[in-house]
This record gives sequence, C-alpha cells and structure tokens, in this order.
Amino acid sequence: MNTKLDPWSSSDITDYSKLFEEFGISPFENLLPEIPSPHMYMRRKIIFGHRDYEQIAEAMRTGAPFSVMDGFMPSGKVHLGHKMVMDQIIWHQEMGASAFVGIADREAYSVRGFSWQKCREIGVEEYILSLIAFGFKPDGLIYFQSGCGSVKDLAFELGAKVNFSELSAIYGFSGETGLSHMLSVATQAADILQPQLEEYGRPKPVVVPVGPDQDPHLRLTRGLASKMNMFRVEERETEKEGWKYLSIRGKGAPKVALQELKKRIPGKVKLYEEHIDILQNPDYPFLTRLGSEIRQAEKRDYFLAEIEEVSRFMNEISPYELVGYEEYFVFRKIWKLTRKLLEEIVIEVALEFGGYAFIPPASTYHRFMSGLQGGKMSSSVPESQIALTDDPKEGAKKVKKAKTGGCVTLEEQKKLGGKPEECSVFELMLFHLIDDDNELLEIRQECVSGTRMCGSCKQLAAEKMHDFLKDHQEKRELAREHLDEYRIIYKN
Repeated sequence: MNTKLDPWSSSDITDYSKLFEEFGISPFENLLPEIPSPHMYMRRKIIFGHRDYEQIAEAMRTGAPFSVMDGFMPSGKVHLGHKMVMDQIIWHQEMGASAFVGIADREAYSVRGFSWQKCREIGVEEYILSLIAFGFKPDGLIYFQSGCGSVKDLAFELGAKVNFSELSAIYGFSGETGLSHMLSVATQAADILQPQLEEYGRPKPVVVPVGPDQDPHLRLTRGLASKMNMFRVEERETEKEGWKYLSIRGKGAPKVALQELKKRIPGKVKLYEEHIDILQNPDYPFLTRLGSEIRQAEKRDYFLAEIEEVSRFMNEISPYELVGYEEYFVFRKIWKLTRKLLEEIVIEVALEFGGYAFIPPASTYHRFMSGLQGGKMSSSVPESQIALTDDPKEGAKKVKKAKTGGCVTLEEQKKLGGKPEECSVFELMLFHLIDDDNELLEIRQECVSGTRMCGSCKQLAAEKMHDFLKDHQEKRELAREHLDEYRIIYKN
C-alpha cells in the first residue's frame, strides 16, 4: 500500500522508512558527520531524511552563501509542532543562512476560507511573535504572501509551467478543487524559490525544513525550478554504448546567450564513465580553462583551488595503480567538479541575459510529534497538543494527564520497565524540554530498567513545560515591542 502525503490534513505516518523508497528521500544520519555543530533534532534522529542537503552542509563548512526558507499557514494556534520548524529556521540562520519566512495567507484564504484581516491577526499574534521570541534575527525577511510582489509575480510565471494533470498527480486535486487553491500551490513554489531571485543576490542553495506531509510542495518546486531555467546541465547517455556524459540544454534560450555560453565552454564537454583515459592527464587543462571562465573573483578562486587539489591528488597517485573503488572515486571527484564548474558558468550567462538559474531546493524532514493522549496531534483537539500561548499552569496540567509508556501496575513497571518510544511525556522531553543529551539518555535508561516511575517523569516534564511556556510568553511580549525593527511585508 502506497503512502499518501497530503499537505492539508493531519498526517498519520507510522513507517518513515517507506518514504526513502517511495519518494526518493535520503536517510539523514549518513550525512550527520559532514555537518558542523549539528542541531539537536539532527543528533537525536528527529530529522530523519533529506533531499540534496549535501549542498547546505558544504555551504556551512566553506562559508558559501545559502538560505533557509519556510512558511506558516495562519490557521490557528501556534503550537509545539510549529516550534520545531522555527527552531530549524533559527539554527540555520545562526549557521550563516539568510532567512525567509512566509505567512501563507493566500493558502489560508483559499483552503480555510479565512478573511485577509483574520490571516493578518493570526499571522502576527501567533506565528511572528513566537518566531521572534525564539531568536529570529532582524536581518531575515518575514512576509505575507498577499503583500509580497516578487512572490506573486513569480507564482504567475510558475503557473505557466504546470498544468492540472500534474497537480492532480501530486496533490490529488479533482474537478471540485478551487482555482485559488491551485494558485496557492504555485505561490508555495514561488515562496521556496524567492531567495534565489536577483533582488536577493545570486542563485544559492536553499533548504526548506518540513514534515514529510509537505514533500509534495518540494517535489513540485524542484521540477518547476528546472523548467524555469534558461539552461540545464544534465547527465546523459550515448545511444549506442550507453556511456554517461555531461550536456547543457538551453531550450528556448536566446541565440546570443547560446553564443556567449559556447565562448566560455571549450568544445563539447564529455566525460565518459567507462573511459579511464581521462585519468592519464593529471593537469586536466580543460578544467583549468573552465575555472578561469568564472567571472566572479571569489567563485573563480574557489574553483581554481579545487582544480589544484584534484591535480595534486592525481600527481600523488599514478593512474595506472588505480583499481576498483579508487578508480571510481577519482572519476566521481572529477565528474562532480566539472559539473559544478559548468553549472556556475550557466548561472552567470543566464543572469546576464535576463533568465532564471534556480538551484533545486534542498529539504529536511522531521518526525511528527504524537498527541498527548496518543495517536495524532490535532489543533482541533486541544487536549492532544500544547499551544505556545497556553497558560503555563494549563500546559503543565496537560502534561500530567498525558499518555505514558509505563506498565499498568507499579510492580510490573519495576520488573519489566517502561517503553519510552511509546511515551508522549518522554517525547516532549526528547523534542523540546531537555537540551542535555546525557540527561535524556539517563532518563531513558532508568525508564527501560524499571528504576524510574512515570510519576517522576510527568512531574519533571510538567515543571519544565510550565517554565518554558512562562519564559516564552514573556519573550513574546518583548518581541511585540520590537516588531518595527524587523523586515515584515504585510498585505498591500
């Protein structure tokens, strides 16, 4: 049975491993060693998957520009599920990302039927105040979709590249779906691509932290990014031999742009996977030529340094000694560098001639929190979730009434131990309430061994929840006083 991902309903995903095979999401833990100072959600495997996050990790390591983008539909109370996204936005901002946060009032208007005024009230009072209270920096951009001209204009252009059949396949739209609902989908794609528009600098890697139910938006946007670009660098195969090579396509590109591109790229670049001949020349003059064709000084220096490293590596190891894995490793290193060089030249030429050169957005996927009473967390069931604006005493009471993973009797608990993986109280500590990994591990071990009872966990979590809500709400009031210091685009 296939897993259905629906961005507009409460998702009930129980087997996250299915998403790797069915939707092409990659496991995140394989990437963890490459990330400097990984976020708590990464270390604790709350973030379980990604698409193309390698480019974000590389940008963080090298100091290259990148962005983080996410949004919130103003449809109700801000709660702990929204906090997870806000935490990731702010962490990426602290790691050097330029941050973009959209308030999806177009989506709320078309999907929920909310008035523009209600969208603005909820957007500010619930989401923006909490975002700032958690530490969002003033140099980021916060905007309402209905008031952001660049998003609306880009959404219109994107709409010309997608038809109803595609939307139906991705989202399950039917003849009953409203046109404004479909337009809100194009607006979501424009939100994600906006950080790469010329007014915000050159195209750069962008990451969107989401729950897996939002993946349809990412799949659509990645496809649209490719369709919008003036040029595309592709891996292709020869018809007869089946050898792979790199090729540049420029369907619909102006003739003058194609001519300029040919000037900067020497001949027809082909790196055949099965041809080890390319390893016989450690200088790779065509790579050096490609590197020198980069116009931006910083980019040029970076790529020439990469080429020098490849050459040095090849000079240290004789190509004739390379076998098996080593041979393939060297080839992939050269292949990857050549593709990056070509993509950079393509971006430069496209921008010079008024075209788009979007980099497909990356994404991370985090697990959903379960409801306090078990099952799904739902905004329509107040007892199942804790809002960030709940009275601290009420929040503590909800924790004390929450479902645990303990046994029926005290004797059984001591003998068999508890099941923290089925406990919503432990989940609150795992996701939000305990920062120290060692402290959390100790609590888990004591639970499993039967030396820690559910009552002590509930008391600890309730106290921490009370203090967290009290502190956060005080910071929300401070945020209200500083709203005018932030770049916020409201409805026109």
